[in-house]
Amino acid sequence: MKTSQRIFISLIFLSLSLPASAAINAWLDHDQVNQGESVQLTLQHDGQTSSQPDLSPIKQDFAIVEQSSGSKIQIINGKMNSQVEVNLTLIPKHSGKLHIPALQWDGQSSQFLPLTVTSNAEAAAQSGSAAKGTATANVPHIFITSTMDQKQPYVQAAVTLTTRLYVDEALYQASLELQPNNDVLVQQLGQDKQTTEVRNGNNYHVIERKYLLFPQRSGHIQLDGPILNAQVQDTSSNNDPFGNSQLFNNAFGRNPFSGMLNTTKPVRIQGDSIVLNIRPRPASANAHDWLPATDVTLTENWQPNKEQIHVGDPITRHLQLSAEPLTATQLPDLSRLMQLPAGLRAYPDQPKLDTKVQGNSIIGNRDQDIAIIASKPGHYEIPAIHLFWWDTAKNMQKEIDLPARKIDVLAGTAAISTETTTPIKDSILPTETRATPSAVHLIQNAATNQVWMWLSLTFALLWLGTLAAWWRSSAQRVATNKLTSDKQAVMSATSAPRMTEARQAFWQACRDNDPQAARRQLLDWARTTWPQDPPIGLKSLAERLDETTMKPLLSQLDRACYTNEAWQGAALLNLKKLSNQQRPVTQKMSELDSLYPK
Repeated sequence: MKTSQRIFISLIFLSLSLPASAAINAWLDHDQVNQGESVQLTLQHDGQTSSQPDLSPIKQDFAIVEQSSGSKIQIINGKMNSQVEVNLTLIPKHSGKLHIPALQWDGQSSQFLPLTVTSNAEAAAQSGSAAKGTATANVPHIFITSTMDQKQPYVQAAVTLTTRLYVDEALYQASLELQPNNDVLVQQLGQDKQTTEVRNGNNYHVIERKYLLFPQRSGHIQLDGPILNAQVQDTSSNNDPFGNSQLFNNAFGRNPFSGMLNTTKPVRIQGDSIVLNIRPRPASANAHDWLPATDVTLTENWQPNKEQIHVGDPITRHLQLSAEPLTATQLPDLSRLMQLPAGLRAYPDQPKLDTKVQGNSIIGNRDQDIAIIASKPGHYEIPAIHLFWWDTAKNMQKEIDLPARKIDVLAGTAAISTETTTPIKDSILPTETRATPSAVHLIQNAATNQVWMWLSLTFALLWLGTLAAWWRSSAQRVATNKLTSDKQAVMSATSAPRMTEARQAFWQACRDNDPQAARRQLLDWARTTWPQDPPIGLKSLAERLDETTMKPLLSQLDRACYTNEAWQGAALLNLKKLSNQQRPVTQKMSELDSLYPK
């Protein structure tokens, strides 16, 4: 090895062992940004070091989304100079006059760096005044607005939230989210709507998304605003030959080649917090069920539609309940409203629940068949059904009535004696058969036995067909169940801590006799059990529980939250599980892939 090479390598290793220099420099690439836009912070350490700066003071006002480091060594005129740099991509957590505090690195401090962060409201105002020349220096490229259709909704009533995302540059890998909490359930309403809007001369592409909010308690509630996470083109390094191509450019950055060779930087835009002032259930709404809606309909249909039946013959009452804007899980069990007299018994079928989007609202539907069978003959009257609901538009309680129905139940056909059947004429019988009346009965019984023989044979063939189909699919079910159980075991391992924490918090609230806390923790527990379809309130949760004894206890808890009456939670400590299959499924982010290029 040459002497010069040995000297060069020795100098490099010698530099690594040199003590750190005292100089720590820091600078930002911008001193003013809009809320949600990223800013680059560079920390420079003179001299080599293996340590890292203390970044904990930054995390109070900033989120660190990217971090990288590197070092360099220079030899100028025989003098060695080494430096270590740490580059941070920061996103401010809120607006206002912020600052990068002095950071400690190897016992030395960096300088204080001020930063002005413009809020969403200020950004929207600046976009309007830009055309007048009053704020052209800091026109926002992205901002979010949110509006509600009601200022003081009722508890558990639907609130329509309209969120608009304004952008005038291309977004990549974008997602828009509105997170629920224990006090507000969130459901997206329909599909996104794309429009364009000119705000005082500045052109924006607008993505409008609607949500339905279901507040779960009365009083003041605050929900974090919607959050946009995306990547935007980094204009500080404009090396993309396709970026300004008139051949490939089109609306809203849909150039298929734009951004391929250029770098991007992250943005995180959060809209203003959603503030709700929720009114409690009115004292005049004294019905068992609480249905805050703008329209409720209840219809019925009888099959067969006649007033005379026999003992043992079923008559089916089909009930259809629709409410706007409520989900199907918020609607009550209609079979519970039927109070039948002695001698009649109801057999409700499994209800069909359906929630449909209609325009800017939703309609929940509950269809249910209830079979009614009489055990003895007589004259019966099925009482009327009275359903009460609260009209949120007119602020008053309303009632829907289904009229009472009278039916006459006759003796069953099986109880009719053989003497009432049509006699067989003597002329068609042999002489020896006509000798005694019992021979007629024997012939009738033989005919009946033959009919039952054919029926038995038919049912036997149907049963064999069903058994064969079951046998063919059994092997496939075993394999599918094993694969499903393996997946569920992995998912249960990740969700178990949160589920256990929510369950224990619920039990503690029951011991404290705190109905509001018990309700919040129980719904949080339910969300870990059914993450893709969480129940809307305690009433819909009670419909899913396997333990019927818990349903009246949950009803008492629900009412205590609205009436502020004394409540004892000891009985609910027996609620050990919500479902036999507590396997949460990871929910995907609400991506905007259809709107923006990758």
